[in-house]
Formats: sequence, structure tokens, C-alpha cells
Amino acid sequence: MKSILYLLDRAPYGSENAFALLNAAAVSIKMDTTVGLYADGVYLALAGQDSKALGIPNLSDIIYAYPEIHIVAHEPSIMKRRLLSQELIERIELVDEDDFLERIMKSNMVLFL
Repeated sequence: MKSILYLLDRAPYGSENAFALLNAAAVSIKMDTTVGLYADGVYLALAGQDSKALGIPNLSDIIYAYPEIHIVAHEPSIMKRRLLSQELIERIELVDEDDFLERIMKSNMVLFL
């Protein structure tokens, strides 16, 4: 089976990147699909997101809607932003630097949006 990893390294709100990335991942679910959260992209891992004031869809709803998509968060990025004490979405898997890079290297395709 082909595998694809979508890498999000920007904050989930403030641009269309995260929304586009999650939707692209959703249409790729016939493949082994992973979303990797890195740098400011790890903010997408926070539970209790409320985007009503922004007038845009809640991105965590997309994460819950597609359990076939594997979501991994770069733990060093989480720690650097002091988010480890925050509640994270339970579907998010924290991975260390080596595991994160290994998942990138093992994927047939890696897309940055």
C-alpha cells in the first residue's frame, strides 16, 4: 500500500494551510495517510479548539471525522512551545525526533502545504 505524509509546520488558524492539508489527507484515506504536526503546526493538537470567533471550521472536527488518518505530533516542538501540560486531542500520537524523521523517510510521498 502506498503511504503519504502531510506535514503541517504552520499554526492551524490564520491561513488556509491546515484546512487544505486536512482536506487533502481526507481524500487520501485509501492510502496509508499520516498528518505530521511540526513546529507551529503542533498547535492543531490542542484539545478544546473553538474557531467560532474566527468564522472558520473547527479543524479538530476534521481530525475526529477521519479516524483512518494517523496524526503524529513532534514532541520536541510541543515541548519548545510549552504545550506538554495542555490537554491534547486523544487521537494525537506524540513522537520523538527519531520516530518523526523515520515516518517521513518511510513514506512514499511527503507533501508540505
